[in-house]
Amino acid sequence: MDISHTIITKSAQESKEFGQEVAASLMERWKADSNNPIICCLYGELGSGKTTFTQGFEKGLGITARLLSPPFIIVRRYSLKNDNLFLYHVDLYRIKNKLGFEGLGLREIFSDSNAIILIEWAERLGSLLPNIRTDIHFSMMSENERRIEVSENSDNQKVRESESLTV
Repeated sequence: MDISHTIITKSAQESKEFGQEVAASLMERWKADSNNPIICCLYGELGSGKTTFTQGFEKGLGITARLLSPPFIIVRRYSLKNDNLFLYHVDLYRIKNKLGFEGLGLREIFSDSNAIILIEWAERLGSLLPNIRTDIHFSMMSENERRIEVSENSDNQKVRESESLTV
């Protein structure tokens, strides 16, 4: 299931609703292949809509608590209705270099097949970026409009093609 898509949202509410749609699509993917975590890497300047989208995404997963971007807590973990499934919200805004990643447990999180992982400021991971992921790019078009581009990392397609060849 390729979820690649580009949308222009005209309000924060539309961005949240799109986040809910993406969450639903990715949950369907996880149900079909629960051997791998779902990793979403969010890219964009400050104010481009990453946190607003994330709030909708989390609502789409059934999380009812009001969620804020975790500026001082780098990694937050939430249990989903399915007790075996967790959402990790990772905000790397305050991380300035690779030394800042030590002790966060990112490698363990990235290998947790019961995880959905949202990473804000994912570009800061550099070579630590997981190969299999969904990239979501945000840009401001105007005060209220945001362009949101969802694409699968090319390695996602390679994995899916190799799986279909071996079946």
